[in-house]
Amino acid sequence: MTTTLFPSTSPASTWEHLDDHPWDLAPWEFRLAETEQLLDELETDNQQPTDSLDYPLPADFKLSVIVPVFNEEATIATVVQRLLQLPFRTEIVIVEDGSTDRTRDVLTRLAHFCDLKIIYHARNQGKGAAIRTALRYVTGDVVVIQDADLEYEPQDIAQVIRPIVTGEADVAYGSRFMSEAKYDKDSWLHRLGNQALTCASNLLTGLRLTDMETGCKAFSRNIIQRIEVQQNRFGFEPEITAKLAKRKYRFVECPIQFRTPNWAASNKVGWQEGLSALWCIFRYRFSD
Repeated sequence: MTTTLFPSTSPASTWEHLDDHPWDLAPWEFRLAETEQLLDELETDNQQPTDSLDYPLPADFKLSVIVPVFNEEATIATVVQRLLQLPFRTEIVIVEDGSTDRTRDVLTRLAHFCDLKIIYHARNQGKGAAIRTALRYVTGDVVVIQDADLEYEPQDIAQVIRPIVTGEADVAYGSRFMSEAKYDKDSWLHRLGNQALTCASNLLTGLRLTDMETGCKAFSRNIIQRIEVQQNRFGFEPEITAKLAKRKYRFVECPIQFRTPNWAASNKVGWQEGLSALWCIFRYRFSD
């Protein structure tokens, strides 16, 4: 396995092979054992990568998954493991966005065993900035954004990208509100805010989305790399939706699973971010 690191102090063209690491990782030895066990399982799983799909893949198809990461030491290893189990040739591009916990230590341990591209931000810049950085390095036919907190199930990616792979759409969003599953611990206030932002976005874009703010978004690479991402934080969601709608790309939504977050400990959208998202909805309807 080879892992490519793009340190924040290096130019974009610099690729460094990962060998030795200065951090003391003794508390994370259990991550090493988990990863070794996973890799043994993957040797068998990856021999027939398309058996679980109910649609054909183009020859040499490759999926790129962008994973913005900020303070996700408890979940990032599991996210990587599940992404490696997808039935595709998968490129995982992780942007470690200036975490203050031991996320970097976990990634370093995983990097010894998994084929990853890891880009480090020296300081936290936000989800939009992390995606903007990662888009320079993706090389797959389809690009998916996957949050690192396990609120979204990586296995759903196979169905989310289906309309793009089969040529039915250019953009696919995974909708939390098309699923039949009920989320008893979901915050009605956050759900109301999400629906309000989605309705406002639909009003100005002409789309009929149920979940504009979803963290599971998929795009054809030749489309998403044409878009200049300006927003550094959660304004990315309405920005990219408005810019793609303005260019008349074909949208679809697919139902996905969703694990209700612990809102008290979550890094998700607060009321300030909600107001910023509302401003972005109006701003990018009329300008790029």
